Amino acid sequence: MSSLVIAEHDNTHLKPATLNTITAASQLGGEVHVLVAGANAAAVASAAAQVAGVAKVIHIDADSLAHGVAENVTAQVVALASSYSHILFAATASGKNIAPRVAAKLDVGQITDLSKVISPDTFERPIYAGNAIATVQSLDTIKVITVRTTAFDAAAQSEQGPVAIETVAALAVTGGSTYLGSEIAKNDRPELTAAKVIVSGGRALGSQEKFNDVMVPLADKLGAAIGASRAAVDAGYAPNDWQVGQTGKIVAPQLYIAAGISGAIQHLAGMKDSKVIVAINKDPEAPIFSVADYGLEADLFAAVPELVAAL
Repeated sequence: MSSLVIAEHDNTHLKPATLNTITAASQLGGEVHVLVAGANAAAVASAAAQVAGVAKVIHIDADSLAHGVAENVTAQVVALASSYSHILFAATASGKNIAPRVAAKLDVGQITDLSKVISPDTFERPIYAGNAIATVQSLDTIKVITVRTTAFDAAAQSEQGPVAIETVAALAVTGGSTYLGSEIAKNDRPELTAAKVIVSGGRALGSQEKFNDVMVPLADKLGAAIGASRAAVDAGYAPNDWQVGQTGKIVAPQLYIAAGISGAIQHLAGMKDSKVIVAINKDPEAPIFSVADYGLEADLFAAVPELVAAL
């Protein structure tokens, strides 16, 4: 019984979510192999070969895999699937794009948002926005899984040295989607899902200008990523890629500061696994205080600038 982890990368760097997925795979028992499918991604394969718990890296290099087009990657995974009992993806935008296609091609069910491994065929996953945990069992010969990365620690660097890297020829894929181009938003701050510190603002900030005036100085002081509640995003105070929550990004930083966020269950589902949660809200009944390690009942427009000055 072996597991195959599909590496997420940009052809240069191995993304942190892959390390959490490797940890989940290692709890299934058996060997853990990592597939690096990309173009000129030898550096990624080398990085994956140095992760603790990895027994082998499979490297497929082709121009058609340069941009991670789902149909192209799916074909490579399906071709390798018969050798594995489990195929794991990080539950990111990329993983959620490819995993269902692989499951459909293999005619098996998909286990989504794995949060705990009970046994090789039995798992836990959150449902109802994290209000309940479902225990699910799969009898499929090959189990296709997306992993909630915040539920698992990142795999460390191996002390044994790099493992073998096996190069496999890419399958030719015709039809389906064609990559045309992309517009990448540049951000000097840490990536939201990988940041150790996140400061998030809610609808109480009142406008985009106030959001920036209050939250940016605090983020600058802490070297933090900036997040926002769905209400703040819907109101136009913050861009979509800052949204934290069930319909946004799932995060679990070392420190999460929520300013002016009431704590709707949709938002809590995306951040309640944070190691330390600090809530600033003038409403003492705000649900955010139920998950906060530290709560400050205060006007954020006074409290946050004072915090910035103290820092």
